[in-house]
Amino acid sequence: MHPYLFSIPLPWSEDPFHLRTFGLLVATGFLLGAHILQRLAARFGDDPAGDPERFSRSIMWVLVGVFGGARMMYVVVEILRGSETGATYLEHPLSMLYFWEGGLVMYGGMIGGIGLGMIAAKREGLRPVNALDLGLVAGFFGQAVGRVGCLMVGDDFGSKVPERWQHLPFPITVRVPAELPPGSLFGPENAGQALWATQIWMSLNALLLGIIAYRILKRRRYTGQVTLWVVFLYSIGRFVIEAFRGDEIRGTWFGGSISTSQLISIFGFVGASVLLLRNRNRRDAPIEDASAKGAGEPAA
Repeated sequence: MHPYLFSIPLPWSEDPFHLRTFGLLVATGFLLGAHILQRLAARFGDDPAGDPERFSRSIMWVLVGVFGGARMMYVVVEILRGSETGATYLEHPLSMLYFWEGGLVMYGGMIGGIGLGMIAAKREGLRPVNALDLGLVAGFFGQAVGRVGCLMVGDDFGSKVPERWQHLPFPITVRVPAELPPGSLFGPENAGQALWATQIWMSLNALLLGIIAYRILKRRRYTGQVTLWVVFLYSIGRFVIEAFRGDEIRGTWFGGSISTSQLISIFGFVGASVLLLRNRNRRDAPIEDASAKGAGEPAA
């Protein structure tokens, strides 16, 4: 758990410059996802030669949508809950933009990234739903890396493990250092405690979803099938993991019985289930795999 990768003293300030491990891993995950997306575009795009460049021009819009959506949903949830944080946002509206102080909701980031990404895809002449299928595959591989940053900084931590389960090893549980390093978000109440390793669970869940989504992509029967299965499976995994979370910053409802992400997971699960059933007999025209086509052509 290293919130700061390293620090550089600044001669004009008492506070040094900190390179945060979380930011580095999130950036690494984004770059990995962008690289995978371009590879997928060359293989499953409508124009394997030109789509990688079109997708690359859309990627920055996805990034803006992810961070903007994640922050916006957090702010809206806090205001609707009537929390002290929400009151602060209403009193000082500019503080809504201070995302570096904490407060991002993954579902909001997903919605924002999908929304702006599909708009950008349409402007680039791409099929938005096909772009969404490819983007989600790449995005979950990237998230698998970025979520490790949550563990490093102590964000999205799990609840305290009952004594009878504290013998379970990492990555099932994680032992918080008795002396928290500077910049840690675990909180002093968790120092020296054994917590459920929910950060790693979310990372492994993202990796598994990326693998499953890629396998579906290679065999999909219609455009959008990958998206529906990803929403269906992610809703289940996120709902379960949320039950082991211990941080209150994510927002809870109905007397703390359900979190914001669990509430959204219910709607996502129901919506995806209905659409998967409705499209169970759907067959689009076969989507050609450019790599398979190339493999079958004789070498020049």
